[in-house]
Amino acid sequence: MADRIKQAVKRFQQISLSSLFVILVSVIVMITSVVSLLIFVNLYRNDMEQNAITTSEQAVVQVKNTVFNYTEDMSDIMQMICANIQKEEEEANNFFSNLLKIRSDVVAVTSYDMNGKILKCWTNGQKLKENYIKNLSYVRDLPQEEGILNITKPHVESLFVDYYPWVVTISQNMQDANGNTIQVAVDISFYNIADYVDDVGIGQHGYCYIADDAGNIVYHPQQQLIYASLKEENQKNMENGTYIKSNVIYTVNSLQNCDWHIVGVCYVDEMITNKVERVVSSLVVILAIVLAGTVFLGSVFSDLFSKPVTSLVRAMGEFEGNSAEFVYHPVTGTKEISALSDSFEHMAVRIQKLMEEVRQEEISLRKTELKALQAQINPHFLYNTLDAIAWMCEAGRNEDAVEMVNALARLFRISISRGHELIPIEKELQHAQSYLHIQNFRYKNQFRYQFDVDEACLSYYCNKITLQPIIENAIYHGMDRMVDEGMIRIGIHQSEDKIIFTVEDNGVGMTEEQCEEVLKKERSDRAGIGIKNVNDRIKIYFGEEYGLTIKSELDEGTCVTIMMPKVTEGSYEDK
Repeated sequence: MADRIKQAVKRFQQISLSSLFVILVSVIVMITSVVSLLIFVNLYRNDMEQNAITTSEQAVVQVKNTVFNYTEDMSDIMQMICANIQKEEEEANNFFSNLLKIRSDVVAVTSYDMNGKILKCWTNGQKLKENYIKNLSYVRDLPQEEGILNITKPHVESLFVDYYPWVVTISQNMQDANGNTIQVAVDISFYNIADYVDDVGIGQHGYCYIADDAGNIVYHPQQQLIYASLKEENQKNMENGTYIKSNVIYTVNSLQNCDWHIVGVCYVDEMITNKVERVVSSLVVILAIVLAGTVFLGSVFSDLFSKPVTSLVRAMGEFEGNSAEFVYHPVTGTKEISALSDSFEHMAVRIQKLMEEVRQEEISLRKTELKALQAQINPHFLYNTLDAIAWMCEAGRNEDAVEMVNALARLFRISISRGHELIPIEKELQHAQSYLHIQNFRYKNQFRYQFDVDEACLSYYCNKITLQPIIENAIYHGMDRMVDEGMIRIGIHQSEDKIIFTVEDNGVGMTEEQCEEVLKKERSDRAGIGIKNVNDRIKIYFGEEYGLTIKSELDEGTCVTIMMPKVTEGSYEDK
């Protein structure tokens, strides 16, 4: 009886610990999710605010540039008018007639005396009224600030019979031919710039408008609401920049050539708040679903799988870290966990056996590949060399024949190298010299060659028959069709822990596609061991980071660079 009670208490304790674990995990997930949500919302809101400010600034700058070009155009028109208004009457009339025809937006050009009396007025066929109540195109006490346009607010032109265009007026004082001060005023239609400002939107309800230095509105897309006191703007005394006031983002940018400012208006709720609220709502729903799923799945699987699965995962990690020496201890648990544990044990043993087999096979395969690559010796080179020696003997050039035979003997003696793949660089250099010596005989001194060798490199080891295939390619393909004398330069230098071989010629060169093809091309009758095979041998022996690179230009020449590690005697022979 006592044993049963103890077992029941033990089970209860296990269940409680499991439940506590689930609750703890759920609380941690909830706190982490809420904190992450708050951080995300704050970052997202800041990002949305910056995007709203950037959008508003871009819209304001766009409007500013358009209005600036518009006002600069006004200034150019005023300069032309001032330059022609004092000319002879007929010439002046012709100028203004042509101007009004060409520039349909110029409504009228008017000159006044200092009392506001009209002296002359040029229009496109419009008739002046005999009496008018008020002339908004004339400016008393006109300020004269250098470089700044004197431009009025948009107003209705009231000087003409049955014609009431909406215009802005630019004015300038000047001296007439008699030395009297007069005021020249140009009325220009404002509809084009007004239509443009109306079309600019920032978000769904944002807009731009024009104000002057005093904060007075020059033009507003919602002009009627402003005049009816149903709407007002709070941009007064704002300098250039962006401001957030009463849930509204204001962006102000001034024109340099007049006292106008472009003001952009957009709403925080529309540009920021609504978007943030939608994102937060979606995230809260997702978070609630995730938390509910976490609690449910945690409570279901915690007791059944957490401990044995953790043990199994730990064993897998140990196997992954050191599979060769791994010893597995079976994990007990549910039937499924036990079956999984047995399968993992079987798999681990099988993988260890396969790894050992693969390692042995790779060693054998690498040795086989190296021997196969080493065995690819160009028979045509041997035939041609022996033919050349026979021809020298028949021609009585016995000394040359002896020298060529000796060079061929050195060539093959180094090629054999007692079966070793790695030989001293000094021997490889002698092999290349012998090969060049033979080819110089065969080609009757059609090319020269020189060596630039760092003697400190000679004691290191390299793959045998490395330079000869590169030199062979330079002779057969680089200089075969050359008219001028060829030149081959062979360099051997060291760089940190690497040995750098270079074979450079002044031959016909290759295209980039041909360079890539050379590194892919298998051995052919004329290619000997082949550049590809040299590259393959180096990579097989030392790794993918070593091997050949080719740089070439047509009609300029080719440079082949070979990179190997610094290898001392015996370093790689046991691999």
